[in-house]
Amino acid sequence: MHLSELVNRVRELRARDRLSQQELAQRIGASRQTIALIERGDYSPSVVLALKIAAAFKVQVEDIFSIREEEREQ
Repeated sequence: MHLSELVNRVRELRARDRLSQQELAQRIGASRQTIALIERGDYSPSVVLALKIAAAFKVQVEDIFSIREEEREQ
């Protein structure tokens, strides 16, 4: 059985740009809590939100978000 997990580099890119969760949230029109949930992997952003995050960091969406596939026994 395949399981897919969305992984991201939001925390890493925030650190690179020296942004707090609140500052990033304000730039993209989201809440600080949303940024925290995305960073922890507890929330998958919409396409629109992912594009806004990518634009804030001046990178492509694929540079931030990727899917990790895992094989699990049934």
